[in-house]
Amino acid sequence: MPSTDLVTAEPWDALKRFTDARIALGRAGHSLPTQAHLEFQLAHAQARDAVHLPFDAEALASKLGAMGHATLRLHSAASDRNGYLQRPDLGRRLDAPSRQRLTDHASALEGAVTFDLAIVVADGLSARAVHDNAIPLISALCERLRVPATQPWSLAPVALVEQGRVAVADEVGECLGARAVVIMLGERPGLSSPDSLGVYLSWSPRVGLTDAQRNCISNVRPAGLSIEAAADKLHYLLQRARELKLTGVHLKDDSVPAGSALRSHAQAPWPGQLWLG
Repeated sequence: MPSTDLVTAEPWDALKRFTDARIALGRAGHSLPTQAHLEFQLAHAQARDAVHLPFDAEALASKLGAMGHATLRLHSAASDRNGYLQRPDLGRRLDAPSRQRLTDHASALEGAVTFDLAIVVADGLSARAVHDNAIPLISALCERLRVPATQPWSLAPVALVEQGRVAVADEVGECLGARAVVIMLGERPGLSSPDSLGVYLSWSPRVGLTDAQRNCISNVRPAGLSIEAAADKLHYLLQRARELKLTGVHLKDDSVPAGSALRSHAQAPWPGQLWLG
């Protein structure tokens, strides 16, 4: 059994407690220590598994139904996972049967029903992130939306989109006639974050919106931005979007996390916050 003395430690090893990033790994001769190499291989396998894990829309629909939410099962124009990974454009649009399903649903509504918000859940690049985090986030968001306010929020049925990318939410929102749309989907897995959920918000959703017209909350997961903090940010952005009637580069997160001192706009954004432009 080799002695641990064969591994040359890094002088900044103490910094490892502040991050999951692979820093201060040390070395054994000119190579990585065996333990660090094995941990890298495991993380790489977990990231690959997250990308290819099938989207369990049925289980999500069951959990949402128990919470009192109706659901719509939809599919992007990417027929399978390989097509989704090779043709990102196909994941941004619905297939024809899904568009028809939304049209039929809108036609069946009595009177001129307008939804304030449509919530979309898609697998993205990590179904694991969605399975672990989407239901708790929806629950926490709805708790905040139910708090008595000047204007209540009317919610469309939750759309569950298989093989979906961010922009597919704009088509869902447009078909449902929603004033705003939020999509929750798995982010591209990093080598320390196979379970990271991304949340994107668009006001007046329609096909053709750009990233500059959306807001994003990133890294929602137990080891990143917590469910409660993400729900607070999303609720704040939704309220401001309704006031300003816009999202994107002109909508900033000026909220202050509970227990934190006010920070100036010149300082870095809060952890997990990303403004797309």
